[in-house]
Amino acid sequence: MSKFKEKTALEHFLKNSVWPAYVGCTWAILYAVFVRFLEAAGGGIISMNGEFEDPKALSMASYIAGVVIMFCGFCLLGLVKPWGKVVPRWMPVISGRKIHPLIMLIPTLIGTAFLLAHAVSGMLTKAFFLSGIITIDFPGWIQLNTQSLALWDLFFYEPWFLIMGLLAGLSAVHYALNSNIRFTVIRRFTIYYLLFVLLLIILFVIGTIFKF
Repeated sequence: MSKFKEKTALEHFLKNSVWPAYVGCTWAILYAVFVRFLEAAGGGIISMNGEFEDPKALSMASYIAGVVIMFCGFCLLGLVKPWGKVVPRWMPVISGRKIHPLIMLIPTLIGTAFLLAHAVSGMLTKAFFLSGIITIDFPGWIQLNTQSLALWDLFFYEPWFLIMGLLAGLSAVHYALNSNIRFTVIRRFTIYYLLFVLLLIILFVIGTIFKF
């Protein structure tokens, strides 16, 4: 009976928790503006750690990454807003049509898996690198303080990916529950999903160590 109450309480909490989507959107915007766009303008943490071979390419890559991150942040709002379930009226031809849950869930879950795998594998490899267990190539740099960049990555960049992944995952669960997907189905799927994320982490770590 207590387990049933715990399951009901957890399901109720996740079903009514809209805050991960709003926090995730804000988190994405802050990172895009104060990290990626700042790097695109020639500043930021990366510029403090060395000199890149092609600053223009780095600037453009940072700008594009910032735009994509902001877009993904706004997409999280679709998991808690009506326009994530029904096409808005201002959309021509398809306005008013219901959106199949998988259209929103599949890209969100793929992005979440990437964020979590990127974070965990990045923290592991940077910790191994700083401990002298492995070596990591940093191509494209004329000069670089590898220790400093690895520390920033370990304690700043990768934690952002981890938090963003957790917020996106919680938002996806909220959307699934409010799309009438049963909690038991979500729990069963979560086990396989976490195994998939673990596989990605292993592949990312191996790819970093063996440089492929």
